[in-house]
This record gives sequence, C-alpha cells and structure tokens, in this order.
Amino acid sequence: MDKKSNHSNEPYNNRQGKETNFQSTGETGLGEECGVFGMYDLDGADVAPAIYYGLFSLQHRGQESCGIAVSRTDGPKRNSCVCKGMGLVNEVIDAESLEKMRGDIGVGHVRYSTAGASIAENTQPLVLNYIKGTLIVAHNGNLVNAVELRNDLEANGAIFQTSIDSEVIAYLIARERLKSGTAENAVKKAMEKIKGAYSLVVASPRKLIGARDPFGFRPLCIGKRDNAYVLASESCALDTIGAEFVRDVKPGEIVAITADGIKSDMSMAGGKTARCIFEYIYFARPDSYIDGVCVHESRLIAGKILAQTHPAEADIVIGVPESGNAAAMGYSLESGIPYGTGFVKNSYVGRTFIKPKQSARESSVMVKLNALRNVVEGKRVIMIDDSIVRGTTSARIVKMLKDAGAKEVHVRISSPPFLYPCYFGTDVPSSDQLMAYNHTVDEICRLIGADSLGYLDISRLGELAGKELGYCDACFSGNYPVTPPKEDIRGDYEQ
Repeated sequence: MDKKSNHSNEPYNNRQGKETNFQSTGETGLGEECGVFGMYDLDGADVAPAIYYGLFSLQHRGQESCGIAVSRTDGPKRNSCVCKGMGLVNEVIDAESLEKMRGDIGVGHVRYSTAGASIAENTQPLVLNYIKGTLIVAHNGNLVNAVELRNDLEANGAIFQTSIDSEVIAYLIARERLKSGTAENAVKKAMEKIKGAYSLVVASPRKLIGARDPFGFRPLCIGKRDNAYVLASESCALDTIGAEFVRDVKPGEIVAITADGIKSDMSMAGGKTARCIFEYIYFARPDSYIDGVCVHESRLIAGKILAQTHPAEADIVIGVPESGNAAAMGYSLESGIPYGTGFVKNSYVGRTFIKPKQSARESSVMVKLNALRNVVEGKRVIMIDDSIVRGTTSARIVKMLKDAGAKEVHVRISSPPFLYPCYFGTDVPSSDQLMAYNHTVDEICRLIGADSLGYLDISRLGELAGKELGYCDACFSGNYPVTPPKEDIRGDYEQ
C-alpha cells in the first residue's frame, strides 16, 4: 500500500530555510547496498574461484565485509566450507583459502552496513546447519518488520548470533523447511512473513535458489556459463566470469536451480513494482543492465534532462567520478558545451561514504579526488554529481575546483533533493540530517559555495528507468510503497 510520510510534502524550494554549518556534520554521503552472488555447476566443478571474481565485480556495492560459502551437492547434507571477514574481497579471501574451498554450489556476499554493527559477526553469507542439512543464505535489502519477527522468534526459543535482519530470514527459511516439501517452498513461506526489500540467494544441499521481493526493490539476475547457473545482483558480475545473461529474476519470483534446470514460482508476485531508482542514478555499475535498462544510458538521460531544465553559460562540463561522468556526458551532448575530465581519481581509495568512521571518511574525500588545474583554471565549470545528502562532500569538491582556478562552478545534481529516509537498504538518514529538508535551493547553493545549483526534476525520474515498470522514489517524495516502521531501527537491523 502507498504510505505518505508524516512529514510535510511541501516542495523543497518552498521550505523555511535555516543556516546550518554542514561542514562539520556527520557522514558525507549515502550508505551503500550489498551484493549477492551464487553459482551451481551441474558438472560438479568447483565454483569458489568464479564466485570470488563475481564478488570483485560487485565490490562497489559493499566494502566493509565479504564472504564465500560452498558445499558439494553429491556429498553429505551437512558439508560446507566458509571464508568470510571484514575487508575487501582480495583482503579477506586469498589463494590458499580458495584452494581449500571445494564445492559445486556456493554463495558469495559483499556488505555495507548502516550505522553500527560493522562487526565480524554480521558478515555474510550465513551458514546454518540443521536437521535438513546445510543452508547458506545471502541477502541484499532491508526488512521493515525485522524487529517484530525477531521478537516473535526469540519468544519461541530462537537464539540469534548476529544483529542483522538477514538472520531473521535465514531462521524463517530453516523453520519453514521442516514443514515444507521443498526448499523453494520454504523460501516462499518465509516470504509470506517478511516485508520490505530483499534479494536472496540461498543454497540448500541440492539446490540454488534466488528470490526477489514482490516490489523488486533490489536487482537480481540469472546467468549461465557452460553447464553452470549463476545468480547475481548485477549483470556486470556475469560478464566478469564469462557467463551469458539469461534474464532478470522478476519481482516476487522464486527460482530454483537444480540438476533439471530452472523452475520458476511467481505466486508471490504482486501488481505493483517499486524498483529502487537510485540503482540507476548511482549504485549500480554503469555497464550493468537492470530489468532491461542500461544503467549508463539512464545516467546519460539524466544529464540531458538537466541540460534542458537547468542550462548555464559555461566553458566545460565535468562529472564527479564515477557516477557523475555519464550524466556530464549527457549534459554536454544536449547543451553543446564541451565535456572534459576535471578530476583525477585515486583508484585505490574506496567510495568515500563506505568508510565507517567519520575521521576516515573525511580524509578519503581529499585523497580520493584531485582537480585538474589545467582543465578548469580560468573557466566557467558545470559540475555534475549524483546527489547532495548532508552537503559536506559537495562543499569540499566545489572548493577544490575554485582553489584550482575555476572562475565559476555551476552544480547540477542528477537526482531530486533527498527529503526522507530510506528503509529499504539505502542508508539515507533521517530528514533532519538531510540538507534539502530544511534549506531552499538558493541556501544550499550558498552553503556549498556554488555559483548556481539545479536538481533533476522528480517528475522526470521515470525517464531514467521506465515508468511502466514502476520504481520507488520515497527518499525524494515520501511515498513509501511499504509502510515504514514506526521507529527508525536501521542502526540495529541493517543490511
């Protein structure tokens, strides 16, 4: 059901503004999502190396922890090998670990957490040994009823080892499996209880199962390489291991991959879909396709729209790497203003907002980017970025350009203003921490030091991802596809 936020939905540029020093506030940007990857080789070959490289392709979706768990479908029902921990894929999983991971079915995960709980206990995939064998679960998304479900399970004797809602899902699947004829039916029964955003990859002793929530908040696709099937958050991960894209898992669909091929169950599908629009604006890699839409093309379109709605007299258009680059190209193509490379990016520094500690995050902003003086000096610059959250990063980058000699800096944002929190897997903070919630566009422009500022019009978001498919823009509009929790518990139960 549609649920309007309790906050006023008054347009951001009509809000009562108030001066705030956003240079010293908390985090500088958005929290990332997670990435899931599963593989089942029907010929019995080991899948851990392919999962490893698949996770590399999804590293942009989470840089705090990662893991791989594999088992053999022709072995005993309780057999698994797990390697997971805090850090990047190449830091946690080395060649020696991979060599020991023997199994023809497995699941991988890269994770970013919201506030708190960035600890080893919360790494994924989760591995449960129970009467039916081994269950391996990886989850991307966020449940809105995790607290209620957890309390109910604990009241009936469940003992939890983590603070993540993924364990709630895993426990529900395991409990339902005791009463269900198949593992995929157990997943379906669990889906009947959970609410919110989730893309799941589950390995049972003899099957690889993928599931996507009925709204389709988070992406999930199917691939095939020789006689092996793959499930992945993004199609770019399929390309990395040489797998052919088969299709997207549909919203509400459960797919079970067995020795007989793929079996689909659409009984959980609903009428309305609400794919996260920010996958197209920022999260997904530009070479990915999500629900048939090219992410790179979406960003080009966003830039073209900005050029139509927020033109400026300038000498050059530049993008803030990486997600701003395609939008900057689109702006340049539409406006005729030359496109240029205005920044050098240090490829060895992770996404700024991924850093869990503010001190680490702020230093990363300066280490991550450097302005090219010979490109921007003496010029009127249009700078395209994907969002402004609290404003700290934008202010630093504008200052960087002006310190490099830019005569003017006109900022264009390829998303609407953030006004409301996200409860579906993106760490958009509470409204009072969002710069646009209490400030007009002119005030934000002044606070970040820009000469002008323009946002993408919310009414044109559908052009990025296809209105006919349905998308979620709750962080911009306050229109939540699923009723949000009564209290913000994202710091305790996050994904």
